[in-house]
Amino acid sequence: MVTVTTKAADKLKEIMEAENRTNQGLRIMVRSGGCSGFSYAMGFDSETHDDDIVFEQHGIRVMIDPFSARFLAGSEVDYVETLMGGGFSIKNPNAVRTCGCGQSFRTKDEEGEPQECM
Repeated sequence: MVTVTTKAADKLKEIMEAENRTNQGLRIMVRSGGCSGFSYAMGFDSETHDDDIVFEQHGIRVMIDPFSARFLAGSEVDYVETLMGGGFSIKNPNAVRTCGCGQSFRTKDEEGEPQECM
């Protein structure tokens, strides 16, 4: 379904420990909006819903709702460091168009609801 790289898992563990979130998991979501139609969201969550897809990789519990799962299938969550700083990135094979910041995308079959970039 979704792959979390070792580097991303290590960074997530570091953040979770620093923020006392060790009993939480990573929720990955897709929302309608963003300049290309859909946008990614990630955050820590302690609750799972009955219809969530839940799995663990490299010691990180990952939760994805069914709406988001259909857009994220085959994606990879990584942590990258550049000269401008570090951050999480999602490499999504389903995206046929992305925005410059990499936070918004559209798929071949669905456009979402594009909005102006802020």
